[in-house]
Amino acid sequence: MLNVCLLGTGGMMPLPNRWLTSLLIKYNGKMLLIDCGEGTQIPLKKLKWGFKSIDAILFTHYHADHIAGLPGLLLTIGNAGRKEPLTLMGPPGIKKVVAGLTVISPELPYELTLIELSDIESTKTCISHIEMEIKGIPVDHTLPCLSYSIELIRQGEFDVERAKELSIPVNYWNSLQKGMNITFEGKTVSPEMVIGETRKGIKVSYCTDTRPTKGLIEFIKDSDLFICEGMYGNEDDLCKAEQKKHMMFSEAGLLAKQGSVKELWLTHYSPSLTKPEEYIEPVRTIFKNTLAGSDLLIKSIKYTD
Repeated sequence: MLNVCLLGTGGMMPLPNRWLTSLLIKYNGKMLLIDCGEGTQIPLKKLKWGFKSIDAILFTHYHADHIAGLPGLLLTIGNAGRKEPLTLMGPPGIKKVVAGLTVISPELPYELTLIELSDIESTKTCISHIEMEIKGIPVDHTLPCLSYSIELIRQGEFDVERAKELSIPVNYWNSLQKGMNITFEGKTVSPEMVIGETRKGIKVSYCTDTRPTKGLIEFIKDSDLFICEGMYGNEDDLCKAEQKKHMMFSEAGLLAKQGSVKELWLTHYSPSLTKPEEYIEPVRTIFKNTLAGSDLLIKSIKYTD
């Protein structure tokens, strides 16, 4: 089971009743944070999932509303007792940006591992981390920007009958299920010999600060949850969205439909959009299972079988 919390839903600046857009994913006791704008620590504190177990922070891009909260968060994670290295990941420039921001948080009790997804022209970059597969794809914003998908890869079922046919002792079964080769009586058995085909896992896609792109349709395909920016709900703001490289509610709905996702949460609202729920019904005519995201919205996603 994967737990997801939309920490905030605002774009550009935090408001008294709306924190900046950020997502926290929890699985098997470990957590992954996407984006960390000013004030992100406050919804994190309200959520009460803790700070110490944040193992990685992903950045979509380096505008202040997505990264300015990093120095304070790094200090808080340290104060929570973390000693293990923390991974920071993002598009080109992460080393320079983090070096500048950490001037005000220079003494951390853990190391920072910086991963730059440098091949911005490629279709996607894939990195395995904390038992999840993390993929990033370049999108269309005013500076290098990535959208992400987080996927739990679920191995096939252990074939007990096949293991018995091969006379594999029961005490070796666990090792095979963990992907290790085993040797007994002079024979070597690999996991592929007793593990079935990969089963459907869980996929969450996250996309902010971009115009719709064709690449996103395949990238988000079959997501259990698609979290996408809806900077503007009123169709009269389309020109503004095109100029500033942002997305309309309706455009997010169309992406969700084309990508055959199960559920869409809108986020990253313009500060002028005070009541996003008023614009939801037209989007639901495009993609029915659409929700106007709200701060601290939580969902637990389970395997389908």
